[in-house]
Amino acid sequence: MGTPALEVDRLTVRFGDATVLDGLTFSVEAGTTVGVIGPNGAGKTILFRALIGALPSEGTVRWAPGTRIGYVPQKLDIERDLPITARELLLAKAKIARADRAEVDHAFAHVGLPPAAAGKPIGRLSGGQFQRLLVAFALIGRPNVLLFDEPTANVDEAGQESLGETIHKIQGEHGLTLLLISHDLSVVYRYATSVLCLGHGLPCFGPPHEMLTGERLAELYGSPLHNHVHLHVHDAR
Repeated sequence: MGTPALEVDRLTVRFGDATVLDGLTFSVEAGTTVGVIGPNGAGKTILFRALIGALPSEGTVRWAPGTRIGYVPQKLDIERDLPITARELLLAKAKIARADRAEVDHAFAHVGLPPAAAGKPIGRLSGGQFQRLLVAFALIGRPNVLLFDEPTANVDEAGQESLGETIHKIQGEHGLTLLLISHDLSVVYRYATSVLCLGHGLPCFGPPHEMLTGERLAELYGSPLHNHVHLHVHDAR
């Protein structure tokens, strides 16, 4: 193991009498990618919110000194019909993060949003463009850790592939640590260094070739999965 970017020890999150996460323990090495998978309701988004301190929890969440987190939620609490352009949204984030305007331009360039899209009201962006905008939003402030909650949601198949490659490229160029929630198991297998499984039974954590077996996935999701993942096709690591 190298230098840990994150150490989680016996993390527990409860809502009243319901325990969503129970004694979760894992460690993330700096510069690696962790794919978080599991069925709906397994607590994946709740885990992310606990990691950034947005939910009360028990146990220990220890980020490395100097950690700066960029977070792309599954849904942004913003109305798409607001009269604000993509550039204005990022400039507002830059002001809060005390970043300069050049960083906004760099963020647009990193995610592949052209100037024409940057000048559009956010409500006129396509689904893929809006998801890229959320990634650019997370990059403002120069984070060294990125948390992505279903970054390719509401994006067509071609857009999912392109956005996945963009995120992977950004991570490689900047040596970022990446935690990624995804239902696309092929993407997880292709890009993840380690996989955290949340679902039926005990949580498990390990390399993709051990976590993404048919037997493990059937146990995780509570039923056999057929043709959902073509590991031999997408193994590019």
